[in-house]
Amino acid sequence: MAREILRAEKINKSFPGVKALTDVSFNLYEGEVHVLLGENGAGKSTLMKIFSGLYSVDSGDIYLEGEKVSIRSMKDAQNHGIAIIYQEFNLVPHLTVAQNVFLGREPLKSDGRIDKESMRRAAQEKLDFLKSNISADVEVATLGVAQQQLVEIAKALSQNARILIMDEPTAALSESEIAVLFETIKELTRNGVSIIYISHRLQELKIIGNRVTVLRDGCTIGTEQLDQITMDEMVHMMVGRNVSRGRARAKNTATDEVVLELKNVSSGKAVKSASLVLHKGEIVAISGLVGAGRTELVHAIYGIDKLDGGEVFIRGKKQDRISPFRSVTQGIGLLPESRKEYGLSLSLPIYQNVTEAALRKITRAGVMNLRRERTATQEFIERLNIVCPGMRQRVVNLSGGNQQKVVLAKWLFTESNILIFDEPTRGIDVGARDEIYHLMDELAKAGNSILMVSSDLVEIMAIADRIYVMRMGEIIKELPYEGTTEELIMSYASGGKR
Repeated sequence: MAREILRAEKINKSFPGVKALTDVSFNLYEGEVHVLLGENGAGKSTLMKIFSGLYSVDSGDIYLEGEKVSIRSMKDAQNHGIAIIYQEFNLVPHLTVAQNVFLGREPLKSDGRIDKESMRRAAQEKLDFLKSNISADVEVATLGVAQQQLVEIAKALSQNARILIMDEPTAALSESEIAVLFETIKELTRNGVSIIYISHRLQELKIIGNRVTVLRDGCTIGTEQLDQITMDEMVHMMVGRNVSRGRARAKNTATDEVVLELKNVSSGKAVKSASLVLHKGEIVAISGLVGAGRTELVHAIYGIDKLDGGEVFIRGKKQDRISPFRSVTQGIGLLPESRKEYGLSLSLPIYQNVTEAALRKITRAGVMNLRRERTATQEFIERLNIVCPGMRQRVVNLSGGNQQKVVLAKWLFTESNILIFDEPTRGIDVGARDEIYHLMDELAKAGNSILMVSSDLVEIMAIADRIYVMRMGEIIKELPYEGTTEELIMSYASGGKR
């Protein structure tokens, strides 16, 4: 039996009005990948922030190698060999890799100056251990997402981390990049590093994990060996109910009315030639590998990126000028891939986020009707089942699924009926994902039209009526739902079919 490196017993943590963790227990063995599962709001992040020193426990005990410890700060966690890699990386783009690896811990010469050569050499040593081809001298801004993740791992290793917490490490990676990450994880565990792995992508867990612990509503539901539990059993432990894992779309409700049409659209270097049609009441997916130009295409449609060529028609009318403002007035809403960065005002309460894109609807003669604002917000909270203490709750404190519902509420308040979902369920747990699919289906039934970008082929097959496949900036194939498989979509996306 492997040596136990970490044990937490009866951990409790509360915030004003919220009991985040109740008697949670968790343990970790040396050289193990222990998966932590749970819906958004289940308590995963709170527990990890306790381990990493961002939060302190209200009660309960933490043991490292059998010795009781107190982790009161991030410095305490670092001294105990615990490091965390968040989904949003903590790197400074304009600094070199070496400078990022040793940021705030730079080695000094005897005269007090930074020993740049020693720092560069030590950083390169960690990068070489990870079998990366990254130079310690390059600026982080020149690196891709997968390479930046390796820099974060190198930074953790430079702190002599023996416990590494990875939060959604594959969320923004391509399949080939995920394979490289998994090899890196295996190399780390072979060298005795223990990993706590958080992910909503259930299909990858059995590939990389040894055990899984499930949290629900701040409580430990159970711990199982991953090779002895099915995916459906994991889902049931997470949500406490059966969740549909088949077709989520009831039926195709599309009409013959065309609400959006693109003809040979190009934008920058990312989009070379794209033509598609979206009908009223239809859900259409754009699939493709990372870098295919999918997000850039919807940004061009919405007016964020410049349209260099081609034509865009909205409800049959050619658009001579395209901008985000004009898109809003045309009834188009964009739910962006990074909802926290571009879709929400995180520091503001729910009600201000819901109404901020259409203040004209609650304003007369320059005066806001606050009662109407709150009434409308409450209606959306109930309609979309936004789980929150109340509309005054700051959006930053909501789970990922509820944040996505707030973005949707914002566009529904503007009365948008063409909705663009860019990665609609990224970072959202399986239970909330089911709710998002149901909402999309209901919107289409009500006559709204949805254009969605998704990297998740299971998701595409669950909700889309038709699929367009992009490759190297071009839409190369249109596929109906009937008769299409995930393998067929991937074959077109990767160049296996033309």
